[in-house]
Amino acid sequence: MSKRLLSVTGLILAVVLLVALNIYSNATLRSARVDLTEGRMFTLSDGTRKVLGSLEEPITLRLYLSKQLATKLPSVSSYASRVEDLLEEFVRQSNGRITLLEVDPEPFSEEEDRAVAFGLSGIPIEGGAETFYFGLVGTGSTDEEEVIPYLSPAREQFLEYDVARLVQSLATTKLPTVGLLSDLQLDGGGPQAMMRGFGSEPFAIMEQIRQLFTVLPLDEAIDRIPEEVDVLLLVHPKRLSDKIQYAIDQFVMRGGRALVFVDPFSAVDQGQNAQQPGMSALLGNTSNPAKLLQSWGVQMDDSKLVGDLTYAARVRVPRDGRFVDMDYPLWLNLTGEAVNHDDITTSELNNVTLATPGFLTRVEAAGTTVTPLLQTSDKASLFGKMVVAQGADPQDVNRTYQPGGEVRMLAARITGKARSAFPDGPPPAASDAEQKKDDGAAADKQGADTQKPPHLAESEGDINVIVVADTDMLEDRFWVQVQEILGSRLAIPTAGNGSFVINALDNLAGGGELISVRSRGNYIRPFERINELRRDAELQFRDKEKQLVEQLQETEQRLVELQGQKPGEEALILSSAQREELARFQQQRLQIRKELRDVQLALRRSIDALEDRLKFINIALVPILIGVGGLIVGLIRMQRRSAAARRPAAA
Repeated sequence: MSKRLLSVTGLILAVVLLVALNIYSNATLRSARVDLTEGRMFTLSDGTRKVLGSLEEPITLRLYLSKQLATKLPSVSSYASRVEDLLEEFVRQSNGRITLLEVDPEPFSEEEDRAVAFGLSGIPIEGGAETFYFGLVGTGSTDEEEVIPYLSPAREQFLEYDVARLVQSLATTKLPTVGLLSDLQLDGGGPQAMMRGFGSEPFAIMEQIRQLFTVLPLDEAIDRIPEEVDVLLLVHPKRLSDKIQYAIDQFVMRGGRALVFVDPFSAVDQGQNAQQPGMSALLGNTSNPAKLLQSWGVQMDDSKLVGDLTYAARVRVPRDGRFVDMDYPLWLNLTGEAVNHDDITTSELNNVTLATPGFLTRVEAAGTTVTPLLQTSDKASLFGKMVVAQGADPQDVNRTYQPGGEVRMLAARITGKARSAFPDGPPPAASDAEQKKDDGAAADKQGADTQKPPHLAESEGDINVIVVADTDMLEDRFWVQVQEILGSRLAIPTAGNGSFVINALDNLAGGGELISVRSRGNYIRPFERINELRRDAELQFRDKEKQLVEQLQETEQRLVELQGQKPGEEALILSSAQREELARFQQQRLQIRKELRDVQLALRRSIDALEDRLKFINIALVPILIGVGGLIVGLIRMQRRSAAARRPAAA
């Protein structure tokens, strides 16, 4: 009886302890979690903590969420809980500077009117009978506002960055100024924009830049970069006059920072030269301010493009009446060792996409320090840019691919003391009339102050310039998917191109707190072993295909020679030797095609086998091990009970 009482008492105490533990954990550990994801995707980054720790003025965040309607949208409801948890973490880390208000904008209420006034995007559901709101509004101490119109689950991996950027924008009184000088229509418009399929919409990268910087468009008529410019963004400078090159040169010599995009062949610019045939269009797509680049310490061969099968992007191309996927070495998806993880601009990037890029080489005589930020593997191959201008077939590019055994530099940071590209001072004016015209334009833009600073033949301190040998990486299709939601453009990054540009501008302007936050959303985990198997098999496939093409060309040439030996109409009749030659080749071609199919089949089987092993390990093996372990423990306990039961009987 006493044992029974003790058992019941112990059970009651266990239940009471469990309830008490639940109450305590709900009160004190409500938001506690262990983040076991690679890259700690659900833990506030150091950059966000720095932003929150530096807040000096109070900020109010209003989360507008239609709670009742959210229960009808399970995917949104679970994401809303994630948003609430993150915002509460922001509040905890802000040292009391951030206040969070949760607002339920019920239909026809004042809260709904305020949500509309703030510019939140209402999503009609149930046939438009009701409107669902899920957005964030931030206000500062001086009533400035920042709004995320709709917290789309599609941007969940960028949630921390979106909120941190909103908070930083409210806390920043003056945005850094980016001076923009571009021969690409980054703000939309023109025939090239229509060809991109976005009409007059600006590039997605420009929308992101304007969220964090004040953009000052520059005219090539100016004779110096305005003093308010913190960073110069120079994009695809095709035909810079000596006058504007001198202005850029002196800006850098005086400590100005610059981010420069050049390109031996800019596909995004091709629309501007669509009516120009041949070499005119080819030259029109090239940007290479060689004088400036060489004075800084790099140069670009604008007759060559670089490709790399190691980082080749997969493309879908028509082949024999169907579409097949293959590697295209002139489109690069840079990951791993191709990205410099020691430089703050690229340290957190996981993948960057480039298209038909050029490459940079060091100019040792310049005396500057050149640090690669993006680079190829040592298996890179060089191509003449006419290959792309004439419409490159990925299969032809693969067939002519020749590994060069040398790593090629695609983007670089240049630092150290530099000498001016104009050692003898300002360049002479082209003509008096042109000089007067330019002076007038410059005066209109910069006022009546004509006092120019003295010429610098050498930089006052260390320069800091980033040069990228590709402009196509800025185009939306290479790094972002743009969705239209209720008239608003929602950008979903698929690569780190946007982060690269913003990180570079942020770093050059003297910031950088959000670099670690901005880049982490682009984290990808490729199946490296599967990709390696596929790449090896495709190399075998290309070798066989090349062999077939060469044999076809040799046989056709042989047939032409045999045909030419017979005069007149007799040349139209195949001789027995020709028929034998043709039959032999046809048989050989069938054999090689069979070998090609065997290579593809072996490739598919290798990949399928590896995928099956991975599925077994992740889905079945762990439960099996747990089950076996439980069975073993159960058997051991049964044996112990049996042994314990036998002891009294033996006594």
